[in-house]
Amino acid sequence: MAGDSRETFSTQHEGRHILSAIPAVLQTGFSTFEISVPSLPPAIVISDPKNVEHVLKNEELFIKGTFFRSRSWDLFGNGIINADGDLWRIQRKAGLRFFSNANLKIFLDEALPPILDDTETFLDAAVNSEETVDMQQVFLELTTRLMGKVAYDMDMPASLPFSKAFDFASGAIGDRFHNPFWKIREFVFGAPLRKAFVEVKRFGNEIVSSTVAKRQNPSMARDNSTKARNPLQDNLINSLLDHIQDHQVVEDAAMNYLSAGRDTTAQSLTWTLYLLLRHPEHQESLIGELARAFPSMSRSSAVRSVTYDQVQPVALPYTHSVFTETLRLCPPVPFELKECVAPTTFPDGTWLPKGSVVIWVPWAMGRSHKIWGDDSERFRPDRWLDAAGSIGLQKSAFEFPVFNGGPRTCLGKKLAELLAVAVLSRLMWRYEFAEVVTKELGGCGRGGERKSQNSLTLPMEDGLPVKKLATIHDEAVYRSAVVAKDITPSVGSVHLERSQPAPRIWWWTGGGTTFAGSGKPAAGGPLQETLTASWEASRWWCDEASMRVVVFKELIPTIYGCAYRHFLEDVLE
Repeated sequence: MAGDSRETFSTQHEGRHILSAIPAVLQTGFSTFEISVPSLPPAIVISDPKNVEHVLKNEELFIKGTFFRSRSWDLFGNGIINADGDLWRIQRKAGLRFFSNANLKIFLDEALPPILDDTETFLDAAVNSEETVDMQQVFLELTTRLMGKVAYDMDMPASLPFSKAFDFASGAIGDRFHNPFWKIREFVFGAPLRKAFVEVKRFGNEIVSSTVAKRQNPSMARDNSTKARNPLQDNLINSLLDHIQDHQVVEDAAMNYLSAGRDTTAQSLTWTLYLLLRHPEHQESLIGELARAFPSMSRSSAVRSVTYDQVQPVALPYTHSVFTETLRLCPPVPFELKECVAPTTFPDGTWLPKGSVVIWVPWAMGRSHKIWGDDSERFRPDRWLDAAGSIGLQKSAFEFPVFNGGPRTCLGKKLAELLAVAVLSRLMWRYEFAEVVTKELGGCGRGGERKSQNSLTLPMEDGLPVKKLATIHDEAVYRSAVVAKDITPSVGSVHLERSQPAPRIWWWTGGGTTFAGSGKPAAGGPLQETLTASWEASRWWCDEASMRVVVFKELIPTIYGCAYRHFLEDVLE
C-alpha cells in the first residue's frame, strides 16, 4: 500500500484519541503511516507537506466521501463542510460574497464594537464581584453574537438551547471517527444525541424561515433602532438564499457556516489567552506593542479606537504572531481527512487504492522538528517575525494547513485573524487575567497542561476559568513599561494597583526584610529567597515620577515557574 516511508500504526494506543500518539512519531521527519482498523476502509496518515499539497490541490480526486459524510451527516447534512462538487461550489460562491473585504471592514468597525462593549461590561461586573469566569464561554458568547448579527441578522446569544445541543452533538460526531462501534453505542445510549440533532435542525429552520418571511414582507425587517440594525447589505443568509433554491440545503449551509465562524475562533482565542497566561513574558511583549500602537490611550479605558486598519499585520505584527503561533500549536481543527475516488501515487512514493481514507493532522504537523525546528513544541511568537519586528516567516498552506489549502482554503481566514487581534487588543489592554490553578483543572505549577475535549474541533476541556480579574488603571506602572530604563537597584519596590474591591498590593525588599501587602513575613525563608532571586533575574523599569522600581507582568519565572499573581495568592492567603 505504501512505499519505503510506510510504517504501521496500531489503534491500540492508550489515550483519549487514537491520533494522540502520532505527534511524537512525526516530530523528527516526514512519515506516512497506515492505520488498520477492522471494518473500516484502508487509511493512511500523511505529514509530508508535498503529500498534503497533493491532496489539497486535487479536489476532484480527494473528496469528503462516504466515510466522512456517513459520520457527520446528522449534524452537517448537505452543508459546505460535507459537500463536494457543484453543491460545494455554490455554497462557497455564496460565502465569497459575504466575506468580501468591504464586509470585513464593517464587521470590525461597526458590528464588533458594541458586542465587545457588552463583553467588557460583563467582565467589569466579574472584577467587582471577584467571581470566577470561564473565558471560553465569554469568547463563545462574543463570536456567536457576532456571527448571529452579521451573518443572519439575529440576536443570537450562546445561551440558546441550540448552542448546548450543537456542542454535545459535535463531541459525539468526533467520537464516531475513532470508535468503529459507534452505531451500536448510539443505538443503546443515543437518545440524548438524537434530541440534540433535532434541536440543531430546528434552529437552522428558524434562521431560514425568519429570513424568508422578512424577504417576503420587507416591513418585518425594518428597525427604528440604528444600533440594532444589521449594517451589512448582503448578509450570509441572504446570499445563500440568492444562490440556493432548496431551503433544506440553505438550512444545512447556515448551520455549517455558523459552526465554522463561532466555534473555531472562540476556541482559538481561549487557547491564545491560556498560552499568554502560561508565558507572561509574551504577554508583556504584546502589551508593549499595544502601548506603542496607542501612545495616547490610557489603560484605564478600553482601546475603543481600534479599527479594521489598526489591526492589520503591518500595524500589530507581534499580536498577530501570538495568534498565529497559537494556531500552530492548537489548531482549531486538529485533524482532517479525505477519501480518494481513484488509485493514486503520492510524491513520496506511497500508492493508495480507490476508496482509501487519507488523514493529515495539523496538530502534529505544528510540532514537526523538520518544519519548525528543534523548538517546535515551544510557544515562541517571535519565530514569525523578522529582525525589524515585522511578519517575516512565511509557511505554505501545506506546511501549515490550519486554514486548509487549495480550492478549499478557509473563506473566514482573514476574518478570524483580524477578529482575534481586535479582541486581544481590547481585552489584554484593559484586564489582568489570573488562571484558576486547582490540581484537578491544571494550572501553573500545580497541574498538567490543559487538554482539549473530544470534538471535531478543539474546545478546551472544562473551559478556561480565570479569577481576580483586574482592570488596569495605574498610569505609573503603564508608563514605566513604556520608558523602559534599565537599572540595578539595591532597594526598591514593586507596585501593582488593581481596581476596587481588590486590594492594592505592594512589594518592598531591602535590609534583609520583605513586606508583601499588609503582611510582614519574617526575614529570610522561602519568600525572601524567592524575592531576592527574582530581583536579580527580572527585567526592571524605573518610574521617573516616583522613582519606584517596577516589575511589569512577570516576576519570578525561574523560581516559581508561573506568573507573579499566582505567587501573590499563595503568599497573601
